[in-house]
Amino acid sequence: MTRIDDIPSAWDERTQLTTFLDYARDTTRAKCAGVSDENARKAILPGSPLMTLSGLVNHLRWVEYYWFQVVFLGEQDHGPWTDEDPDREMRVAVDFPLAQLLDEYAEQSARYRELVAGNSLDKQAQRANRNGLHVDLRWILLHLTEETARHNGHLDILRELLDGTTGD
Repeated sequence: MTRIDDIPSAWDERTQLTTFLDYARDTTRAKCAGVSDENARKAILPGSPLMTLSGLVNHLRWVEYYWFQVVFLGEQDHGPWTDEDPDREMRVAVDFPLAQLLDEYAEQSARYRELVAGNSLDKQAQRANRNGLHVDLRWILLHLTEETARHNGHLDILRELLDGTTGD
C-alpha cells in the first residue's frame, strides 16, 4: 500500500484525488488480509446484521459501479439492489469467497482508473443525483473517497472484534 502522508508539492488535482481514492481502496484490501471466509461472513454487531467484511467490500464495489457507470456514464442500472431490498449487495456478499469479492473490486477499480484518466474532472454526470444535480467527476471522486474511508472505519472495528487485528 502506497503511503500518502508525504505529499510532493507538485501533485496536480487529478493525481491527488485519484491517489487518495486508491489509498482508501488499498486500505480496504489491507483490512481484509488474512481473514477466513467464515469470519468475513460473520455479522457481529447486534444492530447491524448486514455489516460483515464481505458485505462491506461488496457494497464498496457496487457503490463505485453506481457512481461511475450509472450516474457518470448514464448506463442502465444492473446493480443487485431492488426497491424491496436496497441493501442486497451486502446480503448476497456472504455467498461468495472474500478473495473473489476483493479480486472483483480490484479489477473494477483498474477499469475506473482508466475511465477517470480519460475524462475531465469538470465533466458532468449524465444522470442527476437524488437532489436533481448533475455532479462532476471531481465530486464523484471525492464522494467515493469519503464513502470508502468511512467504511474502512467499519472494517477496522469488525476486524478487531473478529480476531483482534488492529491497523493503522
